[in-house]
Amino acid sequence: MLNIMKLGDLLKQGTTILTLDNGYHLWTNTQGEGDIQLLCLHGGPGGNHEYWENFGEKLADLGVQVTMYDQLGSWYSDQPDYSDPEIAKKYLSYDYYLDEVEEVRQKLGLDNFYLIGQSWGGALTMLYALKYGQHLKGAIISSMVDNIDEYVVNVNKCREECLPADAVAYMKQKEAEGNWNDPKYQEYVDVLNANYVDRKQPLAISHLISTMATPVYNAFQGDNEFVITGKLKEWDIRDQIHNIKVPTLLTFGEHETMPLDTARRMARDIPNSRLVTTPNGGHHHMIDNAPVYFDHLEQFIKDVEDDSFNKNN
Repeated sequence: MLNIMKLGDLLKQGTTILTLDNGYHLWTNTQGEGDIQLLCLHGGPGGNHEYWENFGEKLADLGVQVTMYDQLGSWYSDQPDYSDPEIAKKYLSYDYYLDEVEEVRQKLGLDNFYLIGQSWGGALTMLYALKYGQHLKGAIISSMVDNIDEYVVNVNKCREECLPADAVAYMKQKEAEGNWNDPKYQEYVDVLNANYVDRKQPLAISHLISTMATPVYNAFQGDNEFVITGKLKEWDIRDQIHNIKVPTLLTFGEHETMPLDTARRMARDIPNSRLVTTPNGGHHHMIDNAPVYFDHLEQFIKDVEDDSFNKNN
């Protein structure tokens, strides 16, 4: 009977296209079988689901069913005409993307589930836990901090440590000019990405053309990971995160763009949280050092499932 079927039996394996109430369509994909549900939020903003694709396989021994989706504007989902000011105003906002998560949850029939978000997805995870936390069993914030100011200080420190002084000066000059497409500037960005974002640079998520939803990325982030010119300049929920009540895993790479000092403070501020770090991991440490990343993630889920998370913290 339908009313006693397990939720894991209700979610289709493979790809499902969701039609949102606004008429747009989102690409979703579900992998793995089991009673534990994990919904994944990608970063960017404007990135896509690809680094979640092996999570069903990696978490199979725990009986986790993993669902991922491309947010509106991203690679496999509908891409609105953001050149229309009204469309941009309506859909390029924190509120839209937060409520999109809740609508996806409802349309997939998820409840008492785990939510994981990487980078921008981690920001959405924090906001979701604050507004819709009653639906969560646990939250995983992967490589995202609760304010942008401390991030900016850290990324400036990163490039000063990674690049010679003349290169840093050159980057600042081009940024002041707004000359983001300067070839030499982009070469320096590539060096920084290889050191702090995608340290392993796997072929599995490389493409012949860019899959980044540039209008979304530009609106929130800017041109690259190391200078914030978009709406994320406003990001600051330091005064709110103490209201996140669900069991929370904070997971960061030890060699990434996000400041670990901020992560440590967040672990103190979020009442029911645990901080773990991944050696030799950059911003995408689920790829850079997958064995350690998944050990941490599995232990968190196990501890929440057997009600020992508080005792083990």
